[in-house]
Amino acid sequence: MTKPLSKIKLDLPLVREGKVREIYQLDKDYLMVATDRLSAHDVVMDEPIPHKGRVLTQLSRWWFERTGDIVKNHLITADADEIISKHPALAESRSRWDGRSMLVRKADPFPIECVVRGYITGSAWKEYRISGTLAGEALPDGLVESQQLMPPIFSPATKAEEGHDENITFDRVRAIVSSAVANTLKDISLRLYQRARDIAADGGVIIADTKFEFGVSEEGEIVLIDEIFTPDSSRFWLGEDYEPGRSQQSFDKQPVRDYLEALVAKGEWDKQPPPPPLPPEVIESTSQRYLRAYELITGKPLPLPS
Repeated sequence: MTKPLSKIKLDLPLVREGKVREIYQLDKDYLMVATDRLSAHDVVMDEPIPHKGRVLTQLSRWWFERTGDIVKNHLITADADEIISKHPALAESRSRWDGRSMLVRKADPFPIECVVRGYITGSAWKEYRISGTLAGEALPDGLVESQQLMPPIFSPATKAEEGHDENITFDRVRAIVSSAVANTLKDISLRLYQRARDIAADGGVIIADTKFEFGVSEEGEIVLIDEIFTPDSSRFWLGEDYEPGRSQQSFDKQPVRDYLEALVAKGEWDKQPPPPPLPPEVIESTSQRYLRAYELITGKPLPLPS
């Protein structure tokens, strides 16, 4: 089995390194590489999760192919042979980035997260329970935790380099990017969510909520960037286990969350670096959840290197 990677370290100009991805300059384009790093409570764990980066990349590629009629995206190719044909020098380092990389077009990102909520959970439920609102805007009375929202709600947020994103009102989005752009982003986001919600349902998966990032291409068009409908950008639930009125098990890094929360409850971790070590069984369980999410949604197991 290919060893999980926390660092890629390609001999290319590094444009940006996030919690999970490394973005490199490749002439006029970018090589976006997903590592196997995992963050929880805004802290990156020391142990990588096997196959996580491949799941994020290949699931994003799969969704980009099925949503390109709604909005253009930044993907040029995720095929290693095609990437090498365009950039032959990458052949020597292929084993480090193959399967976990996308060659993408440059875009100037908008400074907001475009969140769509199809069910009330997470931070939305927390605010609603206290004030009956979401980002200060009133929601209907009488909602219960994990209840489906009809229709889905566009719930934008600020993009935070450190710490948590902050839910904001649509009026604030208009002030940041203009009314015309805000309306376009809202319409595209809702259409993307509705498309993916229906596709995922065929595999028994509920997409409770999701977030998108958009940017402006060099041609001046709005394009979808980063990742799309992955376990890191979306909250997946198993349809057969869904029951409104309680919290649901998310089909992603839930084993890590549960383990860390148990440590916090015992006073053994304060949600600050350095992170506690993850037991092998937690790492394996998390890896299997990512792989299972890919298989349920696409209908096929993720191809893995021998």
